[in-house]
This record gives sequence, structure tokens and C-alpha cells, in this order.
Amino acid sequence: MKRLIGLIIIFLVLFSFAAFAEEKVSLEHPSEVVEQAKPAPPEPKLDAGDTAWMIMATGLVMLMTLPGLALFYGSMAKRKDTLNTMAMSFVTYCIVSFLWVIYGYTLAFGTDIGGIIGNFEKLFLKGVTSNSLSNTIPEMVFVVFQLTFAAITVALASGSFIERMKFSAWILFVIIWMTIVYLPVAHWVWGNGFLAKLGALDFAGGTVVHINAGFAGLIGAIMLGKRREPVLLPNNLTLTVIGTGLLWFGWFGFNAGSALAANGIAGAAFINTNTAAAVAAVSWMFTEWIHHKKPTILGLASGAIAGLVAITPAAGFVNISGAIIIGVISGVLPYFAVASLKPKFGYDDALDAFGIHGIAGIIGAILTGVFADPSINEAGKGLLYGNAGQLTTQIIAVVTTIVYTSIATFIILMVIKAITGLRVDVEEEINGLDESQHGEKAYNL
Repeated sequence: MKRLIGLIIIFLVLFSFAAFAEEKVSLEHPSEVVEQAKPAPPEPKLDAGDTAWMIMATGLVMLMTLPGLALFYGSMAKRKDTLNTMAMSFVTYCIVSFLWVIYGYTLAFGTDIGGIIGNFEKLFLKGVTSNSLSNTIPEMVFVVFQLTFAAITVALASGSFIERMKFSAWILFVIIWMTIVYLPVAHWVWGNGFLAKLGALDFAGGTVVHINAGFAGLIGAIMLGKRREPVLLPNNLTLTVIGTGLLWFGWFGFNAGSALAANGIAGAAFINTNTAAAVAAVSWMFTEWIHHKKPTILGLASGAIAGLVAITPAAGFVNISGAIIIGVISGVLPYFAVASLKPKFGYDDALDAFGIHGIAGIIGAILTGVFADPSINEAGKGLLYGNAGQLTTQIIAVVTTIVYTSIATFIILMVIKAITGLRVDVEEEINGLDESQHGEKAYNL
């Protein structure tokens, strides 16, 4: 660990020195700068095809939270906790939708301040009109597209918290965590922050979404403690399969939409997404079959989600061979994180938000630095194509996200604990959170 920290520090120092040296050269030889200056890029122009695709992609990503994730998580909870689990995704989408247009968008994508956060120039979407563009699409469409990413990232973390967290505590968590954790990390990677300037590759959210949510889930699971009945007893596996299908379908908008255009890179992301998910589902199934003696439907669903997670940062950068390899690995390692790592360390990651999203997110982010193929996307060139430095950069981005998310999540949960408390009392947990938190039942049979 000390060596890794030292490597990060050395890398940052060298990067800073290089930036300083480049600036010094520019000041000392202004005429050379003028001679080498490139012509200004053309003014962005609205493209109807890109706009139509991005409106569709945005709808697909919205579908991932409601009803996709709500069904996927809700159907795996105990019957007495089904509605509460679904409500965590539902209320998250509503709250983030509201906060995003007030200050979320400008802090994530506003003009960079020191590589850390955006400014307040677009508070309440000031200056975002029906005529303003983000490349070839209306900026308003880009705003809503990014909103759906923020919403599902927070909602994913709930999978580690279910069946014992106060609903009031969850609402506070959504508000604070989105503000303190999601917005800075999104800016670092996608908003021209310091990780973007380092050259970190994250096509659709390996670090920003999945590692971020996965490690928030791990910290929350540890701080909340084990449920009184920690065994996973899905109330309706039929709905789990439907939820998986909706997530898979929505993921095409998630990944292919991140090309922000209807182009060849979107096509590459589309086929890579489907391939990695299918391969990971089969990979998980055979691993479970060997290890557990039976292939389960829950395992197939979990494998597909792990593959979708792992391919997310790589989708628009790797070729089909890279997607297949990522799929195979993401069907095996997350399985053992769920089947072996969790029991060994004893944390109650109820629906395996960490085991699947955290672990598969790391796999995908790092392997992007290996398999990024410039013939697919010239913006990415990995280790196998002669750029060993990209792998180092990916590791820095992963470690930075893990450290910041873990520390910030711990502090946020401690603050919430002092305000409302985190966990329901014993009687409420035994009776179920549907009745104790909402006064309702999922199944009135």
C-alpha cells in the first residue's frame, strides 16, 4: 500500500512538473506557440439523428432505475421488505431529478475549478436554453441524460443497505451523498477534472458509477451491521429475471448513449455491451455450477449484471475480443467476491452491490487500460497497443475513487447517524420495513 501511495505521489509530481514545463515553454517562445496553434474547432451544429438517439438513450437509462433496478432489488428482498426496497430506488430518482437541475449539473459539468469541481455558472440551469448545444445535441438533452446516471448511481448503493436502514436516513443519504461524493467524482472524470486531465478512460461509468456506488455500499453495510436474518430469501425470482432484462435493455442507452452521438462508437459500445453481459452470465453460471453444484437463475442474473458493469468503462474503447475477455473475467471474480469474500469477512452486503458493482467496476476500469483499441476509438490506447501508461492512469483513477468514496461515505453516515440514526429498531426489522416505514404490504394475499 505504501508503495502504491508513493507511486501515485510520484506520478502526480511528474505530471505537475510536465504541466509547468509546458507552460514555461509557451511563455518563453510565444512565436512558436502561434506557429503551432491549430485552427479553432468549428461551431457546434445540431444533428437531428444524434438528438433523436440521445433522447431515446436517456429514456432507456431512466428505465434502468424505474422500473429496472426497483424490480431487480425489490424482488430479491424478503417479502416484508419488498416495497421499502423499491421505494429506495423510487425516491432516489425523484430527489436526484430535482437537485440535479438546481445545482448538480453545474457542479459536475460547469467550468472546472482547480480540477476538483465545476462552478455555479449554470445554477438552476441558468443559460441552458432550447437553443444551447452540447456538441451536436441540445444541452437540455445532455442535462437529463447525465441526470439519469446520477440517479442510478445513488440507487445502486441501496442494495447493500436494505432491510434495516431507516427510510428517513436513506433520504438524507441520497441528498448528501449525491452532493459530496457523486458530483465531485463525476467532475473529476467527465467534467474536465484532474482525472480527465491525467487521461483516465471511463466511457460510461466504471469509476463514476459502479466503483463509486459499490464502495459506498460496502461502507454502509459495515456501519449498519448485519441484518437479524441475513440470509438472502428472494420473494419473487420471476420478477428478478424481468428486472434483469429491463436493466440489460436500459444498459444499451447507458453505454451506447455515452458516445453522445449516433455513430460507429455507439455501435461498438452497443455490441460490446451485449456480448460482455452474455458471456459473463454464462461464465458465472459455469463457475457456480462447479462450485455450488447447481446453476441458479439468480446466478445467471447476477452474472449478466456483473458483465454489464465491467464492460461499462470499456464499452466504447475495446474491440469484441476485449469485450469477451472482460465478460469471462467478470463472471468469475465477482462470483467469488459474493460466494467467498463476503462470508470470510462477515459484512452484510445484502444484494451484493459491492460484490458485483464494486468488484466488476474495478475489473472493467483496469482492463480498459489494457484492451483500449485506438482503431475502435482514437481517444483510448491501452497496454496491448503500446501505451503502458494508460494502465497506470486507470489504477490511479480506481484507487482515487475508492479512497475518496470510502472516507466521504463513512463521514456522511456518521453525520446521519447523529441526526436521525441509521437503523430501525429490532421490532420494526422483525415486522418488516414495508409496514414499519410505509404502513403498506407488497402482497395482500
